[in-house]
Amino acid sequence: MIPLDHQQQSARNWFESLRDRICAEFEKIEREAGSDAAFAYTPWDREAAGMEPGEGGGGVRGVMTGQVFEKVGVNVSTVGGEFAPEFAKSIHGAGEDPNFFATGISLVAHMANPHVPAVHMNTRFLATTKRWFGGGADLNPPIPCQEDTDAFHARFRAACAPYGPDVYERYAKWADEYFYIPHRGVHRGVGGIFYDHLECGDDAEFDRNFAFTQAVGEAFLDIFPQIVRRRMGLPFTGADREEQLIWRGHYAEFNLVYDRGTLFGLKTGGNIDAILMSLPPLAKWS
Repeated sequence: MIPLDHQQQSARNWFESLRDRICAEFEKIEREAGSDAAFAYTPWDREAAGMEPGEGGGGVRGVMTGQVFEKVGVNVSTVGGEFAPEFAKSIHGAGEDPNFFATGISLVAHMANPHVPAVHMNTRFLATTKRWFGGGADLNPPIPCQEDTDAFHARFRAACAPYGPDVYERYAKWADEYFYIPHRGVHRGVGGIFYDHLECGDDAEFDRNFAFTQAVGEAFLDIFPQIVRRRMGLPFTGADREEQLIWRGHYAEFNLVYDRGTLFGLKTGGNIDAILMSLPPLAKWS
């Protein structure tokens, strides 16, 4: 693996530990539903011209298909190297020096029951000539339920509160703007938070922004399993399933056309299956 300094190693360790706890909780939910589904983990090496296997880092793709989670992917990666010249111009701090480092966790869950919302969560730490954290989480119900939407937003509002009175509002607005499908004129879901470029110019800034990123991960691990357990046993109809499949088509359109994380993975030699794990197992276009 690529050599890591203290900040890079600390971030990587956290993302991997969060992955372990999330996957354990999701498997626990499957047991509660009478399923023995478990995550299958596939390690991968970043492939880049002129690099030996593992020299540019890599990651682990984790996927589970179960009774509650029709398909959930939880990926972690730690990679480094050089951006392609044109792509480097679009990345914070890489315009003059294309060298980069990135570590993070990315999660997307597509649920079997249409009343259980799909969800996305991602947090990451990047280094170019600058260093910063970014990420967020958003709820994506095929059949929205105001109780779930309110609970999800309340939990992230609480996570943001120690970091400033306007932090939640700014990051919630950013999520609404980012998770939007322009060609359909609709939002991908019911929002959440999205943030980027929380710069770490010194250790104090790193500690503060790392703590915030950890709070985001803890908020997700707290609230989403509550929502799943609340909805996973509800009856649903064929019409509900049809609505879910059509909604998933819109979700796939966003991830393939607009999502910056998908583009980042493809442009940096990431594992294709890990990058596209966000796509639903089934979808429909009317």
